[in-house]
Amino acid sequence: MRKFLLGFLYFIPFLTLAQQSERKLAVNPEVHFRMFWMNTSYPGEFKDDYALGSSLNLGGKLNYANHWEFRVGYRVFANLWSSNLTASDPVSGGGNRYEVGLFDLLNPKDRFFGKLEKFSLGYSNANWGITVGRMAIETDWINGQDGRLSPTGIEGANVWFSIKDQLKFSAWGISKMSVRGTSEWLSVGESIGVFPVGRNPTGEVSQYVGKTSSDWLAIAEVAKEWESFSMNVSNTLAQNISNTIWAQGEKRWGNEQNGITWLWGVQAGFQFGLGDGGNENPIFRYKDPEDRNWAISTRLGLKNSTWNLNLNYTKTGGKGIWHSPREWGKDAWYTFIPRERNEGFSSLDALTAFAEYSFPNTTLRAFAHLGFHWLPPLEVPSENKYNMPSYRQLNVGVKYSPKAISSLDFQLLVMNKEALKNQELTARQIYNKVQMIHINGIINWRWN
Repeated sequence: MRKFLLGFLYFIPFLTLAQQSERKLAVNPEVHFRMFWMNTSYPGEFKDDYALGSSLNLGGKLNYANHWEFRVGYRVFANLWSSNLTASDPVSGGGNRYEVGLFDLLNPKDRFFGKLEKFSLGYSNANWGITVGRMAIETDWINGQDGRLSPTGIEGANVWFSIKDQLKFSAWGISKMSVRGTSEWLSVGESIGVFPVGRNPTGEVSQYVGKTSSDWLAIAEVAKEWESFSMNVSNTLAQNISNTIWAQGEKRWGNEQNGITWLWGVQAGFQFGLGDGGNENPIFRYKDPEDRNWAISTRLGLKNSTWNLNLNYTKTGGKGIWHSPREWGKDAWYTFIPRERNEGFSSLDALTAFAEYSFPNTTLRAFAHLGFHWLPPLEVPSENKYNMPSYRQLNVGVKYSPKAISSLDFQLLVMNKEALKNQELTARQIYNKVQMIHINGIINWRWN
């Protein structure tokens, strides 16, 4: 990060000479408090777990002359109350997957810790901008995945510029990552393997943790919006691991008489291995350099003043396994449902539906996800990395923000996953995967 900041500071005098606007300093404090309750229950003798955690981010934003922006934020975490998250399940022998991610996955016994979450300097005007340092990110395959006490962040640089008709280009260079549920900033290669690693192609536990060589990530994006159509294309290159090309187009049209807006979207992607896939030794390799994978996803939806509905389908295939480190963000395809992902498989057929109802004259919203996910055979580890059975997932929940306190919001999520087709499963194919009830209760308070 020091190199990024020093290089950026070098150009400050040139940018300042060109700046004509009034020099004015504005200081805005930023505070984010989150309280998170999570618990997971299983049938029989499997281990149930629970945790109550909190995080507090203290920081601020300094703006100068409407062009310069400096941001800083330090977040502290606390495990207020939990079951023994480091104990193994007595039936399967597996470790906790969900609740432990509220805290420090690199040191699960640490009940109180903190980290410098944001530290960035940026310059922008109407047509272009640049930011360097530690910051948030939201791209197709690298994103905050903000479903715990803090989101994933990156250390690097972001440059963007736009031209007429709202055509926007942006690029990212990333050297380090702060994976959600961790206390440290890790190199790109070190970040892979913080979450559960699954199996290698021969069926043994993958051994790429701490042995994956990748120095940087590079992302390029172009986006364009018309009156009723939008397009986004991105390329995500993980040095020595893979390259992922992703494109999305969405068409909207409405009926003024009934207030309904229809949506049709299509996504398509292609991924291939690079270099030696993270390590020249196949035993420690993250991705096979010979992999060639494709994905297609589509969505049909409608929205009016109270309802937001959509139906989604995704199909993937090709040679090898589609890999996108779970530490780096959620899946980009339309069928993604919170609390599970579908990377790590040679093929996928997923059908999901989403419904959200906004209660009139209130800020209360109720929602539901329903998904059916058909995965490769369990007995073929070269196609099914995480030993995950085909499954059905149901999420229901509510979101509420009091009108009198707009900076406060409440969320409740209840999730259930069950295996499809009455599969005969081992204990390891059940624990952390299916036959569970998983509950999240979240309170957020922001001041900025």
